[in-house]
Amino acid sequence: MQSDSPLGPFVLVVAAAAVAPLLAELTKRWRIPSVLYELALGIVIGPQVLNWAYETDFIKALSQIGLAFLMFMAGYDVDFARIRGAPLNRAIGTWTISLVLGLVVTIPLVASGFAISDLLVGLALTTTAIGTLLPMLRDRGLMTTRFGTFAFAGGTVGEFGPIVAITLLLSTESPLHETVLMVAFVLVAVGAAFVAARPQPPRIVEMLQRNLNTSSQLPVRIVVLLLVVMLYLAFSLGLDTLLGAFTAGILARLALHRERAEGLERKLEAIGFGFLIPVFFIASGMTFDLRSLLDDPSTLARVPLFLGLFFVVRGVPTLLTYRRHLGGAERVSMACLMATALPLVVVITGIGLETGRMKAANASALVGAGMLSVLVYPLVGFGVLDRALAKGRAEPGEALDEAALEAGPLIADEAPFDEE
Repeated sequence: MQSDSPLGPFVLVVAAAAVAPLLAELTKRWRIPSVLYELALGIVIGPQVLNWAYETDFIKALSQIGLAFLMFMAGYDVDFARIRGAPLNRAIGTWTISLVLGLVVTIPLVASGFAISDLLVGLALTTTAIGTLLPMLRDRGLMTTRFGTFAFAGGTVGEFGPIVAITLLLSTESPLHETVLMVAFVLVAVGAAFVAARPQPPRIVEMLQRNLNTSSQLPVRIVVLLLVVMLYLAFSLGLDTLLGAFTAGILARLALHRERAEGLERKLEAIGFGFLIPVFFIASGMTFDLRSLLDDPSTLARVPLFLGLFFVVRGVPTLLTYRRHLGGAERVSMACLMATALPLVVVITGIGLETGRMKAANASALVGAGMLSVLVYPLVGFGVLDRALAKGRAEPGEALDEAALEAGPLIADEAPFDEE
């Protein structure tokens, strides 16, 4: 039964946020990410199951801030120095193929009346949950390997590409109008990036470091101000605020040199992953239409369909386009990782429902498939890689320079493929 107190639902959301990582720890053998438990707990405590909590205006506002912080952290994780060259170029090319493929495979769905908008469904199929995958890559020590670099680049583009596409293609304004606004936003962002990347005066650096661990928390406040300013700029230009949040993360990364970023990064992660981001996922679970998924067999049947399409649209191009760069086991593993999708699927389906351009059945099925993808595809992908390592057919490595990235497979279980 729902609590009469307006704070009751929020207490339950915070409790769910605390329980989720405990459940992830209890099931760490299967490496189930905490975000999956956050969504599941949101469903359980929400109106669809126990009906203990509902989305109040306060929770909805926190959820939107949590989404902005999720995109900010995704942008903050982008390290162009690591992924420039072959990893970034290959990732952009692969995602472009995925975008075309996503639109092509959804054309029959729209023609048959199965879906309303091929663009919305197609975009949802091109996303990659890099924020969910990063902790898994770090835990396995793969971030410093060539495989980790390619996976990181592919996941980054798989998150940034859909955000740009959402901004340009899902607006009610004309594409030309949106493009002009996007160019204006990019010019401002490039100017800010130029300023952020310049060496900072020693006196300012010393002041920021001195106040990082005081009650003023000045560097944290400056970063939060940057996030809010970029959100406001994107909103004022009529662009999607996700683009502003993602760009703010990139600017924050540029402004902070590696040796000064660690302390601040831990504090930002504490704010985001410790509080705001879980609220977004739990609130998304609370508003998830579970009944339409379970009550209608045809809706439930769409879940495995979309789960398979995630792999077709993101995984298959990965298998084909990385032949010169990764070995067989690596490509299969990376294809599964690239097919892992959830956060932006939740966002895109929300846009679809708000604008009436997506059927409720498809929205529920897409989110359900996204939840399954977070559970299934990393288990399969890392399982393939772990078995190859255990059999001695693959070895992790440290080569990150451009020449090494172009050289061929780092973890190969077969002879290198011929050049394309």
